[in-house]
Amino acid sequence: MRPRAWFQAVDDESERYSLGEVIYRSQSGGLLEVVHDMEALRSRSPAAWMRTFDERYGRSRWPYGSGVWAKHEWVQPHVEASNVVSLYEGNTNLFWAERYGKEHLNLGDLWVKQCGTSHTGSFKDLGMTVLVSSVKQMIAEGKPIRAVACASTGDTSAALAAYGAAAAIPVVVLLPKGKITAAQLVQPIANGALVCALDTDFDGCMRVVQRLTEDPTLYLANSMNSLRVEGQKTISFEIVQQFDWEVPDWVLVPGGNLGNVSAIAKGFIEMLEVGLIARLPRLVCCQAEKANPLYRAYQKAAAEQRDLAMSDFQPMQAEATLASAIRIGDPVSLPKAVRALVRCRGIVEQASESELADAAARADRTGMFNCPHTGVALACLEKLRHAGTIEDGQRVVVISTAHGLKFTEFKAAYHAGELPFEAPLANHPVELGSDPDEVVAQIHRALDERA
Repeated sequence: MRPRAWFQAVDDESERYSLGEVIYRSQSGGLLEVVHDMEALRSRSPAAWMRTFDERYGRSRWPYGSGVWAKHEWVQPHVEASNVVSLYEGNTNLFWAERYGKEHLNLGDLWVKQCGTSHTGSFKDLGMTVLVSSVKQMIAEGKPIRAVACASTGDTSAALAAYGAAAAIPVVVLLPKGKITAAQLVQPIANGALVCALDTDFDGCMRVVQRLTEDPTLYLANSMNSLRVEGQKTISFEIVQQFDWEVPDWVLVPGGNLGNVSAIAKGFIEMLEVGLIARLPRLVCCQAEKANPLYRAYQKAAAEQRDLAMSDFQPMQAEATLASAIRIGDPVSLPKAVRALVRCRGIVEQASESELADAAARADRTGMFNCPHTGVALACLEKLRHAGTIEDGQRVVVISTAHGLKFTEFKAAYHAGELPFEAPLANHPVELGSDPDEVVAQIHRALDERA
């Protein structure tokens, strides 16, 4: 039985559309999602799927070397291999954070899924390979798409610009002026995108890009477009595959626009429905305290001892935070994230600016090099572990969403003591002279002081 998939309204299973249509919302204005023919996927046994995925892992046969397109039938089965636009995304390291886990958390089974070791330095590559490949397929089928557009806090624009450039599809990116890092800004510029700096925040950029893409020749690439989710859900597949098809107890995810929370849950749920796994992990959505609308909603539901609901949510004006990519007060993927957290018995935690910075610094001292958003997830992990929510012996995975090199300003400011709070782990360069004997003596003294 041939795998197939379609767009379906989140609030009405009978409302369906072809994946080749230019559409982002249901008739009622709600979100769409990509739904797969699970009966067709179940026509192959779980063991056969596992063998297939293992045989494709990292191979050179196009397009299966990609961590996303190795799951072609589960992602976008209608996209022809000749229209796949891949930069060898996915297959990222599942890092055993042994020293950090044991020294700081008394947790020996802690892993960090380093999604930032991808082509443009963030997990956004996983979604963009799917979206841009789908657009290339639409163009091949005669759709008059002129360009692809997105609003971004940095990483989305970098990924879209790279994949658009590879596919020779024009890209328009809308960025909040002065609110992203230099590294994130230069990526879409270097890839030739039309870069527009708007005098607003991310939520304001989202309002503009939604208006812009009312023109059907300009295709929307933000996470409200559920094609992105299909790539991002492969994080879940990779995790269990790297654990020899075993499921961790907890998965912690930084949360801004909330597309990753819903995507990761979707991957686990689909594997459960086909029998590749026997249970779901618990999810934790990790938010910065200065951009925490879902945390506030969760606290309201928890106070009333019930499941999180859409009615608990109130949008907010997000404040400036070191975790700039998740500075979002009105997340587009909220309905899907709420549903995902309920299904996966999920919880929502938050981290202050000093907590996220110190957690990132602690982990860095054990060999990592974390972005501030991963710092948010690590700080939330520390809170949940110290509270006893995460128990002894449980297997925990933290999703690292971007490479630390994209946020060197954050790192430099922490270690220079330039942030508006104490930096207990700041590491200052030692200035020395040039006389060999004096320098050697001073280095020995410095090592003795650190012992």
